[in-house]
Amino acid sequence: MTQDASSSFDIVSAYHELLASSPSTPMPIASIFALCDVITHIPSNTTSELIALINTHSSRLKAALPNPVPATAGLDLFKRLVVTMQWDASADFGVQKQTLVDLAREFAEKTVPSCREKIVDLSMAFIKDDAVVLTHSYSRVVMQILLAAARRGNSISVIVTESRPSGLGLKTYDELTSAGIPTTVIGDAATAYMGERIDLVLVGAEGVCESGGLLNCIGTLNLALVAKAYRKPFYAAAESYKFLRIFPLSQFDLPTSSASPLHASTARQDATPTLSSSASAMDEDPGKDRLRGTRLMTREMEEKNPAVDYTSPDLVTFLFSDVGVLTPSGVGDALLAVYGGNAD
Repeated sequence: MTQDASSSFDIVSAYHELLASSPSTPMPIASIFALCDVITHIPSNTTSELIALINTHSSRLKAALPNPVPATAGLDLFKRLVVTMQWDASADFGVQKQTLVDLAREFAEKTVPSCREKIVDLSMAFIKDDAVVLTHSYSRVVMQILLAAARRGNSISVIVTESRPSGLGLKTYDELTSAGIPTTVIGDAATAYMGERIDLVLVGAEGVCESGGLLNCIGTLNLALVAKAYRKPFYAAAESYKFLRIFPLSQFDLPTSSASPLHASTARQDATPTLSSSASAMDEDPGKDRLRGTRLMTREMEEKNPAVDYTSPDLVTFLFSDVGVLTPSGVGDALLAVYGGNAD
């Protein structure tokens, strides 16, 4: 396999095109499809060449993503599929590669709906009637749980954080209110204020660590700390294909930390930000005269903030997954069942 052949296919573009063409596809699944395309477009003649090809393009994709956590889960699963497949030295290698691609695609296409259906069914026992649920940002599996609870006659109400800077909490608000579920949007800084009012916290996860801790949209840790302070259950919902063999020790031990430096910088940050509608509304409130001229964060400022935080396992009550309702310690057992004791 030549260097030209290896670089002729751009896995990064393929990954982004997959997500653009099918926005509902989870990022771990998109990374599996992208590796299928790599194998289809770039020749390899032996298993060692194939593994080297997968490792090279997996590293290339992760390096290109500001948040590689979701994609990493899918890439690791694909590698595991390669290792566990029964390769026959006497059989046609091209045919075997196509079998690998077919198996991977079948897994990716069938896994998402079946995983989420199982999670919804398992979670219903924990969503009591008239519960006030606090959630964060936007999670497809959390949305399915909340919508299913409402369809089953559960009179829940939801409080969702705005989730700056993405603002994805507003997407959650729009979809829930359209479904007739009473929903309130609060600023991220208001989560502790709402602690007494809620009955439970329910969040999704971009990745679930071997320890049972969560990697998720920045601000998830805030909700977990609020839940602990007010002695409310903190539940997470995540498909098993998001389980990761990583064991972070702190917030600065995450795969995304180097891309989001939080340190003093001599770089200029004087770009003029675009005012949001809420900021412009200050002009309509004479009681906020003292805030006139207040600047919002620039894009450069936002990029220096982390996109993901780590919620340690001691803050997680239960994890709703397609492999069961797990305590944090159960995640390691689930990973062991998939990967065995191998490091790679």
